[in-house]
Amino acid sequence: MNGHDPDAVDGFVAADYINHNAFVDDGREANRAFWRLWFAAFPDTEVSLDDVLVDGDRVAGRFTYHATFQGSFMGIPPTGRRVVMHSIDIWRVVEGMAVEHWDQLDGQAFFAQLSGTADKAGVQ
Repeated sequence: MNGHDPDAVDGFVAADYINHNAFVDDGREANRAFWRLWFAAFPDTEVSLDDVLVDGDRVAGRFTYHATFQGSFMGIPPTGRRVVMHSIDIWRVVEGMAVEHWDQLDGQAFFAQLSGTADKAGVQ
């Protein structure tokens, strides 16, 4: 993530990756395409891994993203605002490759930051 390289997915995302995320389709190529869009909109993305847990074939991580909204994203024009997003991600891993993914994030707070309504809504 911090290397801003969408092609890095080749090293850890299976070609037939199943993604339980409304914004990203299944498959490695869809994952790569999403990160290309993300890094175009948020080229200075910095991600911290706040926690990681491993249990059998599952890996869970809690992440914090910091970035500046510099390019359009999902039809929203850039504002130049700094944004923060938190996520909890769980992957099922087989032979070192992520084959399935679930995540939980506060999309309402994130999109409020993008649109500039976060301050009005009291979103942090």
